[in-house]
Amino acid sequence: MIQFQLETDKALFEAAMKFGQQQVRKLIEKSPGFCPMYTRNGTWKHEGATWTHWCDGFLPGMMWVFRRYEADRKGPDADFWKQNAIRYSRPLEARKTDREVHDLGFLFLSTYYRWFQVDRDPEQEAVLIEAGKTLALRFQDKGQYLRSFVSEDSLFIDIMMNVGIIFYAARATGDKHLREVALRHALTTRRVLVRGDGSTAHEGLFDTESGEFLRQATHQGHRADSCWSRGLAWALYGFGTCYEYSRDPHFLETAESCADYYITHSPADGIAPWDFNAPAESRKQFDTSAAAIAASGLLRLSRLLQDPVKGHFYWNTGLRILRTLSDKHLANKDKGWEGVLKGGVYHIHKGLGVNESVIWGDHFFIEGLEHALRHL
Repeated sequence: MIQFQLETDKALFEAAMKFGQQQVRKLIEKSPGFCPMYTRNGTWKHEGATWTHWCDGFLPGMMWVFRRYEADRKGPDADFWKQNAIRYSRPLEARKTDREVHDLGFLFLSTYYRWFQVDRDPEQEAVLIEAGKTLALRFQDKGQYLRSFVSEDSLFIDIMMNVGIIFYAARATGDKHLREVALRHALTTRRVLVRGDGSTAHEGLFDTESGEFLRQATHQGHRADSCWSRGLAWALYGFGTCYEYSRDPHFLETAESCADYYITHSPADGIAPWDFNAPAESRKQFDTSAAAIAASGLLRLSRLLQDPVKGHFYWNTGLRILRTLSDKHLANKDKGWEGVLKGGVYHIHKGLGVNESVIWGDHFFIEGLEHALRHL
């Protein structure tokens, strides 16, 4: 029975991976050089608000994942994906000194990190290090956090997915100050945004004069005290990454706490509502991007645990989420749809990308599929 399930999953995931490659091929042929954020009625390229410029690494990031997948199976398209990944990654280099966003991890860990793992070119690593140093400049000594793009008094849960690039730069250079910045930020986030039950707040606000933490807030969640599912998924994945770099057991404990909240508060299929505490009618809107992030994060987290039983549980839960996404939420039955996953949510209050494809959802779905297929 177990062998049958593994074979079924492998066939399902391989078909989803093939569909993902087909969709990305169509996109780069139709709109060369364009890096999307969210679809409108299933179409990527449209006139629509972006709110912030944070997604340009996800499309080339998918191409790097496709390259690895094809290279590992000695597929014919590995070089095609590498050449296109380079073509879409290289324009990002100028943003290694971008001080306007807190998203440099999203931009460069998806792209230059994967590129460096392939070519081991010191110039690629130099870009990663510079980006890590730039992100570290957002650190607020009073409060001990990396400020969000919104304002100096603001800390976002999203930054947990970006702080890894500071850890990387610290490790590559031996810079203790960079490591301290990354550790302090993660500890502060753990203290002020992760609640005792493992749920998370989107934003924390500080007194910039004293550094005192004032209150939790939100831009994308239902309320300041609710649990926005994508933010929880960022925390689940991000604290696992912090543990990988620091080996501080507090971060592993936090990642597990967030994972357990996600699992116990999601439906049986693992596809979370856009906010776990939204009113019942609103909760009918799920977010496949949160599910994709959580699935990939759970697969990574499962391999960090020393408890084999819990590790096996996280692994199987990640597979179950990928199974649901591949079986029920793929856009392969909608001929004109341009994304990979349907049912994603960008910004529900602004009406942006609601029940659409979102590029980070597609990215982490493909990442999770590749990870699963490598170990099935």
